[in-house]
Amino acid sequence: MDTGSTAFMLVATALVMLMTPGLAFFYGGLVGRKNALAIMMQSFVALGWTTILWVTVGFSMAFGNDIGGIVGDGKYLFLNNISVATPFNDQIPLLLFMVYQMMFAIITPALISGAFSRRVRFKSYMVFLTLWLLFVYFPLVHMVWGGGVFQQMGVLDFGGGIVVHAIAGFSALAFVLFIGKRKYTDERAHNIPLFTIGAALLWFGWFGFNAGNAFAADGVAVLAFVNTQIGAAFAAMTWMILDMVFQGKPKVVGMLTGGLAGLVITTPTSGFVTPQVSMLLGVLVALASYLAIMYKNSRGWDDTLDVWGVHGIGGFLGIVLLGIFATTSVNPDGTNGFLYGGIDFFVVQTIAVTFAVLYAFLFTYGALVIIDRFMPVRVTDDVEKNGLDAAEFGEEAYTE
Repeated sequence: MDTGSTAFMLVATALVMLMTPGLAFFYGGLVGRKNALAIMMQSFVALGWTTILWVTVGFSMAFGNDIGGIVGDGKYLFLNNISVATPFNDQIPLLLFMVYQMMFAIITPALISGAFSRRVRFKSYMVFLTLWLLFVYFPLVHMVWGGGVFQQMGVLDFGGGIVVHAIAGFSALAFVLFIGKRKYTDERAHNIPLFTIGAALLWFGWFGFNAGNAFAADGVAVLAFVNTQIGAAFAAMTWMILDMVFQGKPKVVGMLTGGLAGLVITTPTSGFVTPQVSMLLGVLVALASYLAIMYKNSRGWDDTLDVWGVHGIGGFLGIVLLGIFATTSVNPDGTNGFLYGGIDFFVVQTIAVTFAVLYAFLFTYGALVIIDRFMPVRVTDDVEKNGLDAAEFGEEAYTE
């Protein structure tokens, strides 16, 4: 094992961990004063509960020996059969790979919470979080990264276009359609500076999110790092221009939301495409996500913080476009996309991401129906009106 790569991966792991508090600030600043703690708690609680699920059963379900292409066996339950001397590759130990992947498991379901601000009971959310990880996230990680059916088909997803963003975004859409609109629409972004801090932490952490998926301090890590910045910057500037065209002024929230969309599309692509392609991808994802949000608004879908439009559409688009633009000239371990003769690769990419988002959407909707039979998913009208912070946690973000 290589000490340089191990040190690099330790830093990358810490960067990805930092993204979950960043997401809490990002979401917390965008909601109203009486709901800031509730939405931040929905992110922070994953640091504890998802960690417990991951080290007991999740890592084994994701990366244990393959069972039917769907899920891993019990080889690593409670982290059995892993020591500091167990290698993942010739660069880093398996224990480090385990904790790096844990950070992805922590942030992914937390992304969904931005869609249903002010409306969902915390206890119901915790039940959903548990079921979603066990039946959506862990199996799909195995299918894409752990030796399962999609990996066997040749699907590529460098950092989580399917595994993180697409399934979280379409699960968020299912949540929105099930839970319905807010009855009180007086909620406005109460703290834009807090939001910008969160956006900065997410952007910063994303370098670990993408470059770390090289699992070595090598040229692919450098490529992913560079493509991450390029995609985010081109998307942010494109979004700012769109705001100027459609709203007459540049918007801080808009520009940074565009940057986030750019980061999303680089997640599956950054280790397999050229920097020039990342420039194009940044522009395309800003256009696609902006139009998706306009469509969502026209349909009256109350996706509060645009999880579907940014993560769902960005993740889906990234996987499909990877099927077009991937090239072995920058990463010999990758595959040539449609543009370089890889028609079959484009087809399997499209099939995989389509299946994943449909499954995540349907499971989420079905799970919410079942949970709601045993405990109400939606808060009462009084709680929604007065805010979740006091009702659910007995705390307030701000004193009068």
